[in-house]
Amino acid sequence: MKITLITVGKVKESYLRDAIAEYSKRLSRYCKLAIVEVADEKTPENASEGTDRRIKEIEGERIAKHLAPDAYVIALAIEGKQLSSEELAAKVADLGLRGVSHIQLVIGGSLGLAPAVLKRADYLLSFSRMTFPHQLMRVILLEQIYRAYKINAHEPYHK
Repeated sequence: MKITLITVGKVKESYLRDAIAEYSKRLSRYCKLAIVEVADEKTPENASEGTDRRIKEIEGERIAKHLAPDAYVIALAIEGKQLSSEELAAKVADLGLRGVSHIQLVIGGSLGLAPAVLKRADYLLSFSRMTFPHQLMRVILLEQIYRAYKINAHEPYHK
């Protein structure tokens, strides 16, 4: 299975880059992982709704260039479905059984995802109704993907 994270912006903090590298290394046993970063747009303070909408559209266009037509796209969105780790593992396993060979997971920028990206997604996934920094979300998502593979392989993993 190929897993691609499509993310907006660069990870600036070294401790987050280290965690991403660690989970990328761990995942290499289970899948082919790629991380694609698209440029984020600077959001001015006190930006209007129109400016926010335009920024999401620009970032959405950048994301769309990397969405493969044959990939199963999961967009992280606050309005998505919340799953337990076991349910996420079952979803990944089910996709594999259905012949899906490429899953793309999309993490938007600080303003979220453009409506066009949400519409293209095959599934909307929410980790919480809370908002998380999009850079930290990469680590959380990679950890949960790793946990899903460990669950599916019936291998022990800390709880």
